[in-house]
Amino acid sequence: MCRNIKTLHNFAPPATHDEIRASAVQFVRKLSGFTHPSKANEAAFERAVDRVADAAHDLLHSLVTNAPPRDRIEEARKAKERSKLRFA
Repeated sequence: MCRNIKTLHNFAPPATHDEIRASAVQFVRKLSGFTHPSKANEAAFERAVDRVADAAHDLLHSLVTNAPPRDRIEEARKAKERSKLRFA
């Protein structure tokens, strides 16, 4: 699947609109096969990004959990450590 799409649920602070939209762009790029759509496909591409972003926003704000929110800085540190081990 899309390795560039990051988990956005249950973080402190919560995901921003820009983060949700960036994930939507990555998802639509993966589905369409376009990194940058042609002028002829640009409107359909943007419409799809808007719809996916809206659905993702609704999902993230509807999910409930009993787990404490994860710290973004700590999760980034862990990801860096995993990357070091993987690509050492």
